[in-house]
Amino acid sequence: MNPTYVIENVGEIFSPALVFYKDLIRANIAEVVRLAGSPKRLCPHAKTHKCREIVRMQMDAGITTHKCATVAEAEMLAQCGVPDVLIAYPIVGPNVARVRALVIKYPTTKFSVLCDHPDGAKGLSAGWSEMPGKLDVMMDVNVGHDRTGIKPGPAAAALYEQLAKSPGLNVTGFHVYDGHNHQESLAEREAAVKALIGPVLELRKTVENRGLSVPRVICGGTPTFPVWAKMEFPGLQCSPGTFVLYDQGYGSKYAELSGFTPAALVVSRVISKPLPNRLTTDLGHKAIAADPPAGKRAVLLNLGEYTPILQNEEHFAIDTPRAGDWKIGEVIYAVPTHVCPTVALHRRACVVENNRFIGTWEIASRDRKLTV
Repeated sequence: MNPTYVIENVGEIFSPALVFYKDLIRANIAEVVRLAGSPKRLCPHAKTHKCREIVRMQMDAGITTHKCATVAEAEMLAQCGVPDVLIAYPIVGPNVARVRALVIKYPTTKFSVLCDHPDGAKGLSAGWSEMPGKLDVMMDVNVGHDRTGIKPGPAAAALYEQLAKSPGLNVTGFHVYDGHNHQESLAEREAAVKALIGPVLELRKTVENRGLSVPRVICGGTPTFPVWAKMEFPGLQCSPGTFVLYDQGYGSKYAELSGFTPAALVVSRVISKPLPNRLTTDLGHKAIAADPPAGKRAVLLNLGEYTPILQNEEHFAIDTPRAGDWKIGEVIYAVPTHVCPTVALHRRACVVENNRFIGTWEIASRDRKLTV
C-alpha cells in the first residue's frame, strides 16, 4: 500500500468516512495548471468536490473562472469570492428566479448560464425582464454527447443570433462538452476532438460574420483535457473536474494523466467475519458510488488478494485467503472508482495532511439548495 495514504491517527476517524488528502489535492491543482499552461486557461468543474476549501485552494493557484451544475454549487462558489461562475446547465422554470436572486445577492460575482433551445432563450429573457443588467448566456453546443446542446449548423447560428437579440441577455460564447469521448487510447481521443472542433469553429466563423462576438469557448472534461490543453484558439478554456480528487476509474485508463493522484479515499473497517475466508466491512453502497457495476466500485489498497462477493446499503462482503489475519475493527482503505457521486454521499470529509487527520471540511453544495 502507498504509505502516502496511511493515517497515523486513523483511530479518530469513524467509518465509513470520506477522506480528503490535502497535500495530494494541492499537487493535483498544480499539475492541472502546469498542463494547461496558465490558470487563466482553466474553468474547473466544482461538481466533483462541492467543497469551499478546495475552491479556495484553486483560487490560491490563480484559477478565477469556475464551472458548476447546480444553483447551490454556484452559490457556494460565490461565497468563496469566485469572480466568474458558469452554471453549465440549462436554467428553466423556478431556477431562473434563483439565478436572479444569486445575481442580486452576490454582485461581485459574474454568473453565466447555458441555453440550447429557442424556448429556453425566451424563458431566460422573460425571467430577466425586470433586472437592471443583462444575464450572460453561453450557447451549449452538442458535439456528440447527445445529452444537452444544439448541434453545429444553421439552427445553432440562428439560436446564437436569437440570444444576442433577446432583451436582458448577453451571449458570451460556446460551451462544448465532449463527455462521450472517454476512449482509453489518447490517439483516439485526439482524433475525436479534432473531428468535433472543426464544425464548432466553422459555427463560430458563421456567427462572427453576422457581426456577433464569440469571446470564449469552454471545452471538455478530464479525459480530453490533455488534448484541449495543447490547442490554441482565441477564448479557449479547459474545464476538467475529476482531476482535483481523481479516482480509480480514470487512473486505471489514462496513462497520460499519471501526474494526477487519487486524493479522496473512503476509510472502512472490518465489522464481521461470518465465514472462515470472508470479511464483511462497513463499505456499503451508501458510502461509495453505486454507478459502477457491483464489485468494481472501489479498489481496496491494503488487503492484498480478494474477491468481492456482495454489497448492500451498509455492508460489503469480500472473500480473501488472508481473512484469518484480519481482526474485527481493522481499517481498510478504499479508492473509489467514481469519486464525484461518492463525495455527494457524504456531508463532510475528514481531511488528512502529513499523514494525520486534522479536521473536517463540509461538502457544502451536496444539497440542492443553500440560501437562494
